[in-house]
Amino acid sequence: MKKQWAKFIIVLVLYLLFLYWVGSWWGLLVVPFIYDIYITKKIKWQWWKDSEGPSRFIMSWVDAIVFALIAVYFVNQFFFQNYVIPSSSLEKSLLTGDYLFVSKVSYGPRIPETPLTMPLTQHTLPIVECKSYIEWPHWDYRRVKGLGQVELNDIVVFNYPSGDTLCSAQQYQAEDFYRLCYILGYQLYPNRPVPDSLTAEQRLHFFQQVYQLGRQQVEQNPATYGNIITRPTDRRENYVKRCVGLPGQTLEIKDRVVYLDGKPNKEPDNVQYTYKFKKKQELPSDLIEELGITEEEFSMLNTAGFMPMTKHTVEVLSKRPDLVEGLEINTTAEEWDIYPLNGNKHWTRDNYGPVWIPKKGETIQLTLDNLPIYERPIRAYEKNKLEVRDGKIYINDQVATSYTFKMDYYWMMGDNRHNSADSRYWGFVPEDHIVGKPIFIWWSSDPDGHGIRWSRLFNLVDNIK
Repeated sequence: MKKQWAKFIIVLVLYLLFLYWVGSWWGLLVVPFIYDIYITKKIKWQWWKDSEGPSRFIMSWVDAIVFALIAVYFVNQFFFQNYVIPSSSLEKSLLTGDYLFVSKVSYGPRIPETPLTMPLTQHTLPIVECKSYIEWPHWDYRRVKGLGQVELNDIVVFNYPSGDTLCSAQQYQAEDFYRLCYILGYQLYPNRPVPDSLTAEQRLHFFQQVYQLGRQQVEQNPATYGNIITRPTDRRENYVKRCVGLPGQTLEIKDRVVYLDGKPNKEPDNVQYTYKFKKKQELPSDLIEELGITEEEFSMLNTAGFMPMTKHTVEVLSKRPDLVEGLEINTTAEEWDIYPLNGNKHWTRDNYGPVWIPKKGETIQLTLDNLPIYERPIRAYEKNKLEVRDGKIYINDQVATSYTFKMDYYWMMGDNRHNSADSRYWGFVPEDHIVGKPIFIWWSSDPDGHGIRWSRLFNLVDNIK
């Protein structure tokens, strides 16, 4: 009996410490059941052990599976989870096929907004292709105190901000819904005017019409796009990028260099930009392997005549006139699909801003000119009603000339700067979207079929600068 009391006290103390950490005492309702498990044993928790035949066998497996699912849910929600790099946006810092150990304790785990979800799924059950979560109950955003905060140049895992709305058709689920609507709207807009010739209010109206035309096209063609669906914050896709701008900083990109408050930020060691050149002959296989050129990058070169390259790759190829000629950086860039989509500033991926990154508790003066930049944080992330009527901005039906932000926001970019869908295209990342910090690479498999990358196993992500 003393042994049972000792186990009970240890479990109870750990459980109370956990409740104190997460700041919720509703969990005290579970204490009587913990007491019964170890001391009174009035409830027959494993009644099936007294059974005979197949029921005992089946229930033993059910018991083990349920326990495993609860344990996985608990660990993934509050301590760490696995994340695999799905694309080349951080190439060559993190590679496609790297599996990351992501710590949620580093920045503090979020209390789940949608607590009823199937463990090991983000938003969709495999095979059956249906939602893996139930939207009720839905809890407001709250984060438990962690070991630190997001710091400049951290690599961060977060929920995709533009993933709040999407088309249900499988081939469009990975598309930025808002970008898709603008693409369709531009194609349909009759005799579209040049926004530069319009006033700020007219530009807002113009972009709103473009978006509405595109959205109507999606709504009227469910056979192509599926239905328009929404996802809660913690059920949106997970992305991983580098934080290059913190709350309260003014960010500007000039000739590809990120400036913060007027000072250049250090570029990642393996930053890549796209270069165009002409092959005079095929690149030797040993050189391709030495430079770490992937099949994806090589196919870009063969089909489009350009390829993302690190400084080291540029230096090596520039010394090989027998292999390449006309090596120069690709400065071609679109303007229309740069954030904010509803207010073309003629910014590009290489020359952007300046833009002030919202900080919790700080106030910005709102004008029709800067409203497109801050409309999404105010309306979508902080859940306000926002309208423009007769040249005036209304927030929650009150005339507003300023706004005080309720959350911190971050600016995220990939190290593969010309091949990364990041904040330059969909804007700020709110603090309630932050998932965690990658600590180390626990597995790495080459998608080009070259097997396991043994040299990358257990490399610390903090060492990737």
